[in-house]
Amino acid sequence: MKSKMNQLFKDQKSVHVLYSYNEMENYIIQVLNFIQDGIAAGDYIILIENDRIYPIIHKELSTRLTKDQMEFIHFVNNFDFYCSSGSYHPPAIEEYFNKTVQPYVDNKISFRSWAHVEWATMEEPLHIIEDFERTVDEAVNQLSFPLICAYKGERMPDYLKTILLETHPYVLKDDDVIISEQYLPSSLK
Repeated sequence: MKSKMNQLFKDQKSVHVLYSYNEMENYIIQVLNFIQDGIAAGDYIILIENDRIYPIIHKELSTRLTKDQMEFIHFVNNFDFYCSSGSYHPPAIEEYFNKTVQPYVDNKISFRSWAHVEWATMEEPLHIIEDFERTVDEAVNQLSFPLICAYKGERMPDYLKTILLETHPYVLKDDDVIISEQYLPSSLK
């Protein structure tokens, strides 16, 4: 992930990446690399993660980074982020996101974000996820920052996989970043 991902982030700041993972061990490795590479590049990290996984990540990072480097990480509980209104509600999520990134944007501070997307059941209307991911894709381009959206592969029905490939221009697969051939920019939708 390091060289290809870093090169992509260096070449262009507006990068929206889908990461479908299955093994938690691989997931942890990817998020650790993302954070370390971002801090090495001088970026602040907005880590939207669940409160069960974050302590594992934090513990490992504390052995790899200095105390000053650890200050570059802004942890956001993903349950609070995605369900701040009581359910998965895109306008509330967008408002929470804007409030989170605004200080970085206002102060022209370079940042990148990792969002671990989870939900309690598959009963949520999947079109809401599509609408939200399109809004996020527009925000990535407008605010010019890199974002990786991580979804657990086994919890993604085929319809959702298609939506996610259509809303993310890049896909992280096996430590390689590829272009999503199914990506449909909002302007073409």
